[in-house]
Amino acid sequence: MPEAVAQADAMGIPRFKVPNRQQIAFRSYCWNELLAEDHQARIVWCYVESLDLSPLYQQIKAVTGHPGQPPIDPRILMTLWLFATLRGIGSARELDRRCESDLPFQWICGDVSVNYHTLADFRTAHGEFLDRTLTYSVAALMQQDLVSLDRVAQDGMKVRASAGAASFRRRPTLDQCLAEAKQQVETLKAELQSDPSAPNRRQQAARERAARERAERLQAALEQMASVEAKKPSEEEKAKARVSTTDAEARVMKMADGGFRPAFNVQLATDTATQIITGVDVNNIGSDQGQMAPMVEQHVERYETAPDEMLVDGGYVKKDDITQVSSPQGSTTVYAPVQVSKSKERDPHAPRADDSAAVAAWRQRMATDEAKEIYKERASTAECVNAQARNRGLYQFRVRGSPKVRAVVLWYVLAHNLMRMVALGAEWTK
Repeated sequence: MPEAVAQADAMGIPRFKVPNRQQIAFRSYCWNELLAEDHQARIVWCYVESLDLSPLYQQIKAVTGHPGQPPIDPRILMTLWLFATLRGIGSARELDRRCESDLPFQWICGDVSVNYHTLADFRTAHGEFLDRTLTYSVAALMQQDLVSLDRVAQDGMKVRASAGAASFRRRPTLDQCLAEAKQQVETLKAELQSDPSAPNRRQQAARERAARERAERLQAALEQMASVEAKKPSEEEKAKARVSTTDAEARVMKMADGGFRPAFNVQLATDTATQIITGVDVNNIGSDQGQMAPMVEQHVERYETAPDEMLVDGGYVKKDDITQVSSPQGSTTVYAPVQVSKSKERDPHAPRADDSAAVAAWRQRMATDEAKEIYKERASTAECVNAQARNRGLYQFRVRGSPKVRAVVLWYVLAHNLMRMVALGAEWTK
């Protein structure tokens, strides 16, 4: 050691480069050169460019030759949300931050400034367009013979609503709260009109708007109360009916972990051969029973053809549904487990006296080894798709009301199908 010190002293004091973070530097760059050619953000942009966005462009009021601030190109906003969904980002504020800090999001924006309010509004304002996009994209895959609807698996998952359990109120409490809210709105309006030049006019307007929105939520809760009370078997049970003042359409459901929370029931139908999602529905029914027939009808409306085979679990089994979708009324063959008979002497696969021809055929079909092998595809398809949605953050909605909730689900569906189309090598045409 003394020899090393002596040698260093002889050579002089060491010199090395240190960071200088106070230096102002100007750099020139091209956005296209900063992102790899095969980056996922480019794939999403290419897909969005292939879509017919004319319904979104028709809503733009800023036109050439007239005053007005031009809005953000819908291609940017749609690409941002699809890419954010793939990255598990479901918050408009978080997406806004990523557009300031992360290169892929900056590349999508291309120096166009965005804000969380515009992002949040765009995400939920175009539910019908997103739904049509799902239909057209699957129809295009059917034309390429990539999706055939020969075998479709359906499964549901409960997703937590943007409402707390403490927000549920009974009718008398809702009536009282609504009366108080309306009175508060009138009081704040009077204050605002009496002194419009006051310096706190903006604060008063914000208070009046908040009170008005609260009254609207309470009114929506009272409107939902009638449907909730109608499902109760007795007057005593109807008196205990409760509706959320935060999201009137949310219902308390039993979740996968056995707990009970306000949630929505998301239904997805998936082509088993490609794992392309072909149908989507959102409701506030806590059970899957009775959800199969509407999904089959949805496929007929979207693609003018019903699935040849439908794979569902035991929670969907309803005799009326099987009769409705099966021959001779329909054209779909149902594969679903038969409930075990309470009597050990009775064969659950043997037709019963009250069974229709379609139900009897279903019971006998599920006793065969071939049907059991076909049914195994349900778990590897529908449950896999649900798991991927969970991995992308579909645990709780940040929006309220079924139209906005459905729009959010459609973003997850389109993002999932996009990645499946990439894997399948599908062609995108404008």
